[in-house]
Amino acid sequence: MPPRRPRSLRIQSVLYGNAPEDLLRSAAAVSRSAALARAGTSLGGWSYSLGDCGTVPALGGEHLERIEQIVTAADGAFSYRHFGANLGHGGGHNELADGATEDLVLLLNPDGILDPSALAALLEAVTDNVGAADARQLPIEHPKDYDSSTGDTSWASGACLITPRTVFEELGGIDHTTFFLYGDDVDYSWRARLLGLQVIHVPEARMFHDKRLTTSGDSVVAESDHVYSSQASLLLAHKYSRPDVLRSLRTSFLKGDNPYAHAAVADFDARQAEGRLVAPIDVDHAVGQFINGNYARHRY
Repeated sequence: MPPRRPRSLRIQSVLYGNAPEDLLRSAAAVSRSAALARAGTSLGGWSYSLGDCGTVPALGGEHLERIEQIVTAADGAFSYRHFGANLGHGGGHNELADGATEDLVLLLNPDGILDPSALAALLEAVTDNVGAADARQLPIEHPKDYDSSTGDTSWASGACLITPRTVFEELGGIDHTTFFLYGDDVDYSWRARLLGLQVIHVPEARMFHDKRLTTSGDSVVAESDHVYSSQASLLLAHKYSRPDVLRSLRTSFLKGDNPYAHAAVADFDARQAEGRLVAPIDVDHAVGQFINGNYARHRY
């Protein structure tokens, strides 16, 4: 089989109140990984784009110049946009990808630090039938199941998700109208699978994802995580034609005293009353997985 031609790559991150020092660290890791992939001839031209949803710009002056220097030193192109509004995860990525010409688009969390070999591994894994692929997150690995031979998995995490630009365009990007912060990566993956494409996990591609544990071993979860993950669970159940799951979630949320769960139900009911819910898809349950409150089987 002839070697695959080098492909161009657009790497993009959506910011919200991130510290400039952390963004410099992420840019340096991205650039090291890109330089190694270019040396291995799997990567052609590449660009690094940051979209800032914060009220106050996270970057300016010296920090912007330093990031541009880091990226251009690895033969990349750099751009920064301050949106002036919080567009959410998907809305920000859609804005950044609009007009992109690169072969592939990588969605990367701004707190994600790529391993030097991560981009080369992801580029190698994205063959013609792959709609989306994600990296292994460390130090807290995601427990979703995947096939150790093919990499096939239910969904790819938007913390580090690579997708062909043509697939991104065919799917209309991220469904940011439905999902503001959480669940949009699950939805993107499932819609790619409905096109007959593979969604795969690439454990050889590693990234450090800044997740913390409490002294009791639980994950440190921000208030926004509680709010939007609860909303996403209801919205995914509706969109993927699982009224049984939706009823069960609503009952469970309303029985408890968690204010975030109550707010999620109120938000869903308001969308329904105002006609703002999308029409359900996957009526044959070909791709949607709702297993013990998760969107895939878990390894542990």
